[in-house]
Amino acid sequence: MSSPRTRVQRRPVHGVLLLDKPLGLSSNQALQKAKWLLRAEKAGHTGTLDPRATGVLPLCFGAATKFSQLHLDADKTYEAVLRMGQRTSTGDAEGEVIAQAPVNFTPEQLQQVQALFTGVLQQVPPMHSALKKDGKALYEYAREGVEVERASRQVTIHALELKELAEVDGVRSVWLKAHCSKGTYIRTLGEDIGLALGCGAYLTALRRVQSGLFAIQDCISLDTLEAMPETQRHAKLQAVDVLLDSHHPITLAPDDAGRFLSGLRRRGAWPDHDQVAVYGAQPHALLGTAHVRAGELIPERLLNPQEIQSLLESTA
Repeated sequence: MSSPRTRVQRRPVHGVLLLDKPLGLSSNQALQKAKWLLRAEKAGHTGTLDPRATGVLPLCFGAATKFSQLHLDADKTYEAVLRMGQRTSTGDAEGEVIAQAPVNFTPEQLQQVQALFTGVLQQVPPMHSALKKDGKALYEYAREGVEVERASRQVTIHALELKELAEVDGVRSVWLKAHCSKGTYIRTLGEDIGLALGCGAYLTALRRVQSGLFAIQDCISLDTLEAMPETQRHAKLQAVDVLLDSHHPITLAPDDAGRFLSGLRRRGAWPDHDQVAVYGAQPHALLGTAHVRAGELIPERLLNPQEIQSLLESTA
């Protein structure tokens, strides 16, 4: 008979954990493991990574979950490896080979393709993706053998590097690094590059090395987090307002801070601004986000008094 499962005593935890997601786990599985290790009450992530992808996955806990949506629009940087000469049903190594062609591109052609795929592009989302159609993920249709019509979407590849790797057992591969806008499918980019080179390609490895301001060198693995004493794990959390780095800070006096937290607009000599992080003065504490129009500070996402108190206690 198996021993009874130990019940974890949850507690308020606030902040952002920069996780280096391991290979094989879904983003939610990685989130749940980190949540269990921190004994956190509330958690969420800022955009998924495929189970076969690794790298930067910012996890939000407690009050930070209220601002996680803001990070979904951040630019990302990925590194990937393309296996040239074959195409698969999924665009990666999990699928069946559906086409094969000789590989005879030159270094000059590789550089031409690099320029061709830099800038604004139109992409058709792959069937094996989490994008939803009529409330159902595309990969669910794909598993049933159903092909769903997908509209192309505009994405931007801000910078692209392509470099051929050393040939292994007669197989040619290309290393790819792309700094891109949200919603870019690197699997699709790899397939399109292979088609442009006349030989086809599919992804054999994918790693996110940057997400907004968050870089892979600042991330921690689940194994490292688990090996730490529990008292040290919380030291790996970044402050909640790290998600608001691009926001203009405004600090309110106590009376205005209280009214702002009640959802009331405040007036002041502030210039118009679309993104504002609002703080209380005494004590200094994050209250929420807002925007300013014609001298009015208009509340958007607000923390509740319990969250603010808990944040102050954790900082102390």
